[in-house]
Amino acid sequence: MHRRNPGVPLAESVGAMAELVQQGKVAHLGLSEVSARTLREAASVHPIAALQSEYSLFTRGLEEEILPAARELGIALVAYSPISRGLLSAAMPSADELPAGDFRRNMPRNTGENAAHNRALADEVRKIADAAGVTTAQISLAWLLAQGQDVVPIPGTKRLKYLEENAAAADVALMSEQLDALVAAVPADAVRGNRYPSMSEIER
Repeated sequence: MHRRNPGVPLAESVGAMAELVQQGKVAHLGLSEVSARTLREAASVHPIAALQSEYSLFTRGLEEEILPAARELGIALVAYSPISRGLLSAAMPSADELPAGDFRRNMPRNTGENAAHNRALADEVRKIADAAGVTTAQISLAWLLAQGQDVVPIPGTKRLKYLEENAAAADVALMSEQLDALVAAVPADAVRGNRYPSMSEIER
């Protein structure tokens, strides 16, 4: 369930999904972008295998309540936008340079003063990556992989070279000093700007 419908009781939605399991049509259930409270409520109706939420060095809001709740319930975290929609990669141009139809042109993190501030943070990550002999994207993915075996990043790309680059991040073993340096370079509340132009899709 990629977004919870606030007009439908959660037990009804999860219950309908559970029927698919009982019918043998699906094996496991997953939710996306829900709060810790909702996650617990859903798990009381039927076991939840995975929670898909945005998680990266640039998006850390779930660390306080949601990730601990998922771990308490034995639910894996599928981390989408692990490179923060390109902000944590060398390939990300400025918003003005993106194609006209690229939705990232309107992302609050990519516009105005937010863009300059966040690019400076990404530059700090790049310096750590350069010292480690990897790319900014690779060290960002390696940081996520180091958060636990229950965290599964799902980077997206249209190009084979970036697919290969991202996959190679699985072979990057970061030392504790490097992990500390990354967190120091990008504290949890350092990134400026909302994730979406409208926060109508906030976790519920």
